[in-house]
Amino acid sequence: MSAMTIAPLTTAPTARPELRLVPARPAGRSTRRPVAAAQPRASVRLTRRGRLVVFLAALLTVLSIGVALGAGSVASEKPGTPAPTEIVMVGSGETLWDIAAGLAGDGDVRAMVAKIERLNALDSAMVAAGQRLRVPVTE
Repeated sequence: MSAMTIAPLTTAPTARPELRLVPARPAGRSTRRPVAAAQPRASVRLTRRGRLVVFLAALLTVLSIGVALGAGSVASEKPGTPAPTEIVMVGSGETLWDIAAGLAGDGDVRAMVAKIERLNALDSAMVAAGQRLRVPVTE
């Protein structure tokens, strides 16, 4: 039993290639087929390992650039001066809004609530009676 394959036949440079049947394994000959020398390889084919190596090299390059750009410090040499604060104890029935309204005067109460929450690292505006809070000093 023999197998047949189709291979292009080049007759003239301007003519369209014709197809002819070529036996895949001629009887009594070696299993190697001659390869036409005029067929250049147009593309590079990577194996699975080759694609992995290219991917890891690209990933390493991107990470190296990220580390190099992120390594610069944005901090100054001298520490800043902390904002002056005072300690206030929360009274019974008092809310954070009441404390902020007393400190803000005619200013924005919401901004003062946000400052107090940030100074005390509060997750919410809930406060308990007897809790001590740091508040900004107002003049």
